[in-house]
Amino acid sequence: MQRIFNILSQALSILLYPLFMPTYGMGLYMAAMHTRTPNLPNVYIGVAISGTFVITALIPITLLLILWKRGSVSSLHIDNAKERTTPYIYSIVCYGFWCYFVGSTLQMPMVWLLVAIGATCALTIVTIINHWWKISAHLTAMGGLLGGICSLALYYSVLPLGMIITVLIISLLLMYARLHLNAHTPAQVVSGYILGLLFTFIPNMILSYA
Repeated sequence: MQRIFNILSQALSILLYPLFMPTYGMGLYMAAMHTRTPNLPNVYIGVAISGTFVITALIPITLLLILWKRGSVSSLHIDNAKERTTPYIYSIVCYGFWCYFVGSTLQMPMVWLLVAIGATCALTIVTIINHWWKISAHLTAMGGLLGGICSLALYYSVLPLGMIITVLIISLLLMYARLHLNAHTPAQVVSGYILGLLFTFIPNMILSYA
């Protein structure tokens, strides 16, 4: 039974790898927009999702693989906090390009640009905190996904309750997985989640009520 929980926890940690969250978020948004705007060009949808994946996932993961091959990091999950700074900085740079991609290339609504900027800022804060405390990047990204969903719900004046509940349940499962693998303490996973949620949601809440 213990082995099964280990396998499931590792699988969940891979499936919900922090660098995949922007792509998941963009995919959910494009699916929702396709329902609201059926004439949305498929090319635009494809560019938005694939571009997000390349910039925020493929390039950083490729750089991480290079670091791993060189022995600069001991594992792809970067369990050693001291090894996280360099790959995190690479990811921050990629997220910066993603902000430009969202705002300038895709010309998406300000709500999305603020989510992208918030996610970039959250990752920057995680990088800084990581020098003293191993805050969970997995849960920061997951909290950012929920914050992005709440931001879009506020912007479009809708309440996707089913999606929010689903994300919350998945978040709890991910918290359990990271704790089960002894990757973090309860405080580190909860703090990461709150950090990601606040940085992606608060700016849009302020903008909405300003």
